[in-house]
Amino acid sequence: MDIAEIKQQTFDLIDRLKATTASNGLAGSGNEYTVIVELFLYKFLNDKFIYEAKKAMPELADADDVFEAINALSEDDYEEMCDLMLDTIVLKKENLIPYLATRQNEDKFAELFDSTLESIAAENQEIFYILNEDETRISILKPISEVVSGGTAKKNAFCKSLIGCVASFSFENAFEAGYDFFSTIFEYLIKDYNANGGGNYAEYYTPHSIASIMAQLLVDPSENVKSVTCNDPSAGTGTLVIALAHAIGEQNCTVYTQDISDKSSTMMMLNLILNSMSHSLTHVIQGNTLKHPFHKNADGSLRKFDYIVSNPPFKLDFSDYYNDLKADTHKGRFFAGIPNIPSKDKKGMEIYLCFFQHLLYTLKEDSGKAAIVVPTGFITSKSGIGNKILKHLVDNKILKGCVSMPSNIFANTGTNVSVVFIDKSGVDTPVLIDASKLGEDYKEGSNKKCRLRDFEIEQIVNAFRKKEAIDDFSVVVSTDEIKEKNYSLSAGQYFDIKIDYVDITEEQFNKNMADFKDNLAKQFEESAALEKEIMTQLDSLVFNN
Repeated sequence: MDIAEIKQQTFDLIDRLKATTASNGLAGSGNEYTVIVELFLYKFLNDKFIYEAKKAMPELADADDVFEAINALSEDDYEEMCDLMLDTIVLKKENLIPYLATRQNEDKFAELFDSTLESIAAENQEIFYILNEDETRISILKPISEVVSGGTAKKNAFCKSLIGCVASFSFENAFEAGYDFFSTIFEYLIKDYNANGGGNYAEYYTPHSIASIMAQLLVDPSENVKSVTCNDPSAGTGTLVIALAHAIGEQNCTVYTQDISDKSSTMMMLNLILNSMSHSLTHVIQGNTLKHPFHKNADGSLRKFDYIVSNPPFKLDFSDYYNDLKADTHKGRFFAGIPNIPSKDKKGMEIYLCFFQHLLYTLKEDSGKAAIVVPTGFITSKSGIGNKILKHLVDNKILKGCVSMPSNIFANTGTNVSVVFIDKSGVDTPVLIDASKLGEDYKEGSNKKCRLRDFEIEQIVNAFRKKEAIDDFSVVVSTDEIKEKNYSLSAGQYFDIKIDYVDITEEQFNKNMADFKDNLAKQFEESAALEKEIMTQLDSLVFNN
């Protein structure tokens, strides 16, 4: 099964779940969102468990009915199988979807359904919660039938319908393909639950093409990267940091994230579970990174990371904690300053400038590597905070490069974006790429979008890695050259202006000049005639009482 089929299968399941929630009066509500996300969690955990069970005990893969074969295992054999399934959430036999499906006609099925979810949470209580910035915990598995009003019969019917939606197929191929399905879910759901353009927390997902480019340009295949820390201070559902972990090797890194959205934080955790990175689950924090950065050292100082990736919100009203940032106790974190509070549109506050400075502050000195998505206008900032950050990157020789992306590459915003790459080990000749002319335009509904194709991603990655100068596409410049251009990172400003010269005879030159003069004379005559006609028309106008 290819990615397109998996994606469509995901959309179809969402639609089936939404039909069930809508028929029970939950359409468009927070409860509907909770039910859908929780059902996906349960479905993915079930399918991931069976997928890993087949790898731990290959004979299960040959069974006519995998569930029957698993159910037939003795308790000792079942426990031994679970022990072999490293970094996988443990499910009891009675927790599996096929088991519930066989009992869906029982009188108290809703209670059984809820107790199954509670049992999974209890068995994995050390990881099945979101840790808030104040260190309180919120379980990510809650009883589902409680969201439906009505008696036992209605709750039973609701849960029966839900189990019917998820029991009819398997997502095992998604794991085989290494598919980051939660960005797909988030993209599909965000249209309904963030119809106001990103919601209170500007929740946008990052396209896979951007995530892939960022990961590939941060981690060269020739590098033997091990035992490193990866961070995303505005992690969302985890697309960027998961792509980075794949490039490094899931078991060679530990992921630390923080995001203000509880919805995104829940999906971030699920993505880690389903990408065999459960060892990083306790480092997923729900909270405000700028106001209350959570990841710290024993002495209270902010933790420094080997790798950082970020696609922060570009503009957001943070006036409520503006003074907190101005008085930040981590001195030097906001070295370039805090954007002022505008008198009219507070939603236009450029919060990404704060995230950029936080990233620089929490990146390991002398060795840290990072990539951050910014509005393309930032890379030519002539003054203010933006220009101070650019000067810091160039003057300290930590700018690795910049790639300007095509318009409409993001699904939820038309803002043109670029990606800035940083390497604190030092860079003398950054690479600047203008990829704005790449991409394939397409329409989704009435929205015009653009996507990078695989060969275009490869073109960007190769030019950057090899430091190739390609006409009207990429350029390799010195830090002195960037300073001469007032610290602009726009590749187009460094492209050579080429003038094509053609050898012609004196006779051809004279003929061309005569033709030019004849054409101009005719145009002058037409202009004079037109002027005369206009004056005549004006003279014919009289005042009408």
